[in-house]
Amino acid sequence: MTVSGARQTFLLMRLDIAIAQFMPAKGDPATSLSQVTKVFGTLKERDRSPDVVVFPEAALTGYFLEGGVRDHAMEAESVLEALDKSYQDAPGPDRPLDVVLGFYELADHRIYNSALYAELGGDGPRIRHVHRKVFLPTYGVFQEERFVEAGHSVHAFDTRWGRAAILICEDLFHSISSTLAALSGAQAIFVPSASPARGSEPGRGVPSSVDRWHRVSRGTAEEHGIAVALCQLIGFEGGKGFAGGSVLFGPRGDLLYEAPLWDPAIGQATLELGSLTTARTESPLLADLERTLPRLLQNRESDGAWQPERAKDRAGDDAQTGDDAAQTGDWSLDASVLDMNADLVTEWLTRFLQEEVRTRRGFEKAIVGLSGGVDSALTAALCARALGPENVFGFFLPYRTSSSESLDHGRLVAEQLGIETRLIDISDSVDGYLTEGEPEATDRRRGNVMARMRMIVLFDQAAKLGGLPIGTGNKSERLMGYFTWHADDSPPINPLGDLFKTQVWALARHLGLPSEVVDKPATADLIKGQTDEADLGVSYPEADLILHHLLSGRSGAWLEQAGIEASKVETVRSRLEGTHWKRNLPTVAMLSGTAIGEWYLRPVDY
Repeated sequence: MTVSGARQTFLLMRLDIAIAQFMPAKGDPATSLSQVTKVFGTLKERDRSPDVVVFPEAALTGYFLEGGVRDHAMEAESVLEALDKSYQDAPGPDRPLDVVLGFYELADHRIYNSALYAELGGDGPRIRHVHRKVFLPTYGVFQEERFVEAGHSVHAFDTRWGRAAILICEDLFHSISSTLAALSGAQAIFVPSASPARGSEPGRGVPSSVDRWHRVSRGTAEEHGIAVALCQLIGFEGGKGFAGGSVLFGPRGDLLYEAPLWDPAIGQATLELGSLTTARTESPLLADLERTLPRLLQNRESDGAWQPERAKDRAGDDAQTGDDAAQTGDWSLDASVLDMNADLVTEWLTRFLQEEVRTRRGFEKAIVGLSGGVDSALTAALCARALGPENVFGFFLPYRTSSSESLDHGRLVAEQLGIETRLIDISDSVDGYLTEGEPEATDRRRGNVMARMRMIVLFDQAAKLGGLPIGTGNKSERLMGYFTWHADDSPPINPLGDLFKTQVWALARHLGLPSEVVDKPATADLIKGQTDEADLGVSYPEADLILHHLLSGRSGAWLEQAGIEASKVETVRSRLEGTHWKRNLPTVAMLSGTAIGEWYLRPVDY
């Protein structure tokens, strides 16, 4: 949507672009706007103030609002009014400033994920353009199509300095979007984005998804001889971390600015508009496209076009289809697929704990049950890094049959970390039920009662100390259902839940936790002599590889053909498939169109 009434365009020789990477207040536009005001104040103080400042996607509310988009969607004109007031409230001279900002838009009784280009100061305020996100991700953690409607156009628009275009987040990943923008004359593409970080493989030191954003942005700039300004959200929403790493690339793919990971930043760089001419002269790909595209479109239905029926005929009876085709390729079971950048993961989880405990929930103290095992040791270590050891409280909760070694190892960890501890023996509490009421209870039942009693103690101590219980379960246990339901999985925050057991060991070693804890066999210490791997019937390194490949789409047959014993594959697969219920909230009979968690959807941090 382009808004009419814009003033006469005049061209600048250079364009100063600022990128305001920040974390909005979730579901709180007023507080988010106060942060925008601070950004405006910072920019006004600069000797050379920018011509354009770019804010992230969903900058006024946070991204994962689910059904809450209806609560906070605003008309573009209302956003303009709020931005103008924010700009006027910011101390400093009233210089002209163009603003690109993402928000949830209400228009024609519909809700869109949009971004506006507005002019403030000078002859403003006015809207030059509103772009509505075309490609709405609805896969994995994303559900945009369920809550907003898609836009239907991508094109450039006039500004006071030249022509620009806006794409929002995934729009940039579809090359047709930037191609349409470039063909309609855009000299710069502004990309507000809210992309949660994924992937911690060893390498450059940034999440894999951030590295991909940089590559796509650079490639877009190089291909079209155009500037690309990508502004990312930061912070955590429901455990999904927005890592930042915003960038500005020039028309040769030259990096003009890169923001840090995780932290707010207001970066600025100068784009020499004459460099677009040089880039497009040296590599006239855009001119080639303008000349060739009409012929390509005209001939796309010609007889020479590829037809799936012809391809099937040529493939013959030996063609692979479906799952078999997807399973071909590398048959290696190299354990390096689980390798990670330990420094990056440590920082990632530390930030997660800081934000989830303090910022989102308003607590200062973490409550951790110290079992003497590596999971609780690593959790306590991360909490100490995030909140300070003085704010971490470790509880030893032995039963009368617990191993004394577990208590010794727990104390070893606490001493190394410098955290406060307390021992609370749960024997009388457990026996008060089992000995008197259920003397014939099996070992499994006894273990479950112990696990649930420990969680009762931790939650009660959290209430006493004004802290928050922190979960310690790892991804391997969670996927195989190897935990007590409504016990180990009860704490509202869990930093290890997406780390396989082998990754927990690796991170614990990286942080220098005691070898006595890291290197001993894993055990729940509910029954004397019990070990996790004996219970599971498969070692953690084997289970983690099997789980990784199953979750990545490989079949059991593929794993067996790759060399893993069929019985071990089946053990892991059956545990994975048979314990979905333990990873979800209780199943509720849905009688209405407002069932909680199905139709009435609000994120946990809303």
